[in-house]
Amino acid sequence: MRHYEVVFLVHPDQSEQVPAMIDRYKGIMAATSGQVHRLEDWGRRQLTHTIAKVHKAHYVLMNIECTKAALDELTDAFRFSDAVLRYLIIHRDEAVTTPSHLAKSADDESGSGRDKRREAPASDGDAASDTPVAAQAAE
Repeated sequence: MRHYEVVFLVHPDQSEQVPAMIDRYKGIMAATSGQVHRLEDWGRRQLTHTIAKVHKAHYVLMNIECTKAALDELTDAFRFSDAVLRYLIIHRDEAVTTPSHLAKSADDESGSGRDKRREAPASDGDAASDTPVAAQAAE
């Protein structure tokens, strides 16, 4: 069996159906002795470009291990579902079980990772390169 990473976007009007869709896709994997290694529901997010006049979509990430027949059945389920706006399936060399960057940032209650980097103390390296331009001009 091979490992795959699957991301699919669901129409925002049908976000309530996402748990049932996930159960159906898990059932496809279980029926063919496949396995779901990681499942992340990223929720409703803004799209960069509109798809069929839709500005938001519900994102779901799955890392699976399955046969070619199960992957074909999953692809057909995506293709013939009106709720799925887009999907992407990527072949992976091994199972990915660690949380994704989006899941890590959603779990972070104190803010995004970028805010923490801004608050980090300056390194002990070249102090002149870390000082603002106005401070350098005053010196």
